Amino acid sequence: MSQQVQIHKREPSAEKKAMVERIAKLSKEYPVLAVTRLSKVRSAQLMAVRKVLRGNAEIIVVKNKLAILGLKRAGLKNADELLKNLHGQNALIFSRQDPFKLFLLLEKNRVNLAARAGDIAPADIVVPAGNTGQQAGPVLSEFREAGIKTKIEAGSIQVVEDSVVAKPGTAISPKLASLLSRLGIKPIRAGLAIALAYENGLIYGAEAVAIDLDKYRANLLEGFASAKGLSIVLGYVTKESGPEIIAKAYREALAVAVEAGELTPESAPVILAKAEAEANAVLAKAKEKGYQ
Repeated sequence: MSQQVQIHKREPSAEKKAMVERIAKLSKEYPVLAVTRLSKVRSAQLMAVRKVLRGNAEIIVVKNKLAILGLKRAGLKNADELLKNLHGQNALIFSRQDPFKLFLLLEKNRVNLAARAGDIAPADIVVPAGNTGQQAGPVLSEFREAGIKTKIEAGSIQVVEDSVVAKPGTAISPKLASLLSRLGIKPIRAGLAIALAYENGLIYGAEAVAIDLDKYRANLLEGFASAKGLSIVLGYVTKESGPEIIAKAYREALAVAVEAGELTPESAPVILAKAEAEANAVLAKAKEKGYQ
């Protein structure tokens, strides 16, 4: 006689249910959601960011399964695209600030850490030229293995030229991590970093929200200078170009008056100075030929 085996599905705990409801509620309350990676984030940094964002955002550190359930329950538009990118250890930031301002705020609260074996280089890691403060000895072999050109001066190791010891995306070896630590180089940026941001159904990747303020400022200044230069050439008067257009017109009118010999209060000094210079030139030439 066969026996039926009943499998009882474990009921989620009250704590998990509350977390799902909280995520769903916050998803409806805040217009922006950012998914941030928690790699190398220390508790002190997380507390500092919470303090900065207080009143404008909430940070939830939650398991991905619970986050997915909460976001699905909220019925976010295009949520499926966001949910499939939830992997690894994440924190959700529900914010009233747009993703770009949120990125800048999080960047201000990131710190540099010493590299550990296995860390991935986020950018070129450079050992600068100069005195390392390291005494000559067995450590020289570590410099050679890293491809760093050195010389010895007064018993101290000198780096001859700036040396790239790791390219972006490469794993840092134990020996290189040890060497960088000795040199006081901290190449690893730690802190909350936006992996994805969600706003009104639109999903932004990390590259889209990463604003380089210096670059944008330079582009704006360059665009302003080009537009102003064009308006001056065209004679299109604006608040910014007006003074220079008037000054240009004045210089051109003065040049015409001087060339035509038209005496005005402005052109007279220039015309007379020019006439005097020409007379002196004629006099000098006459003296060369013996005329007095």
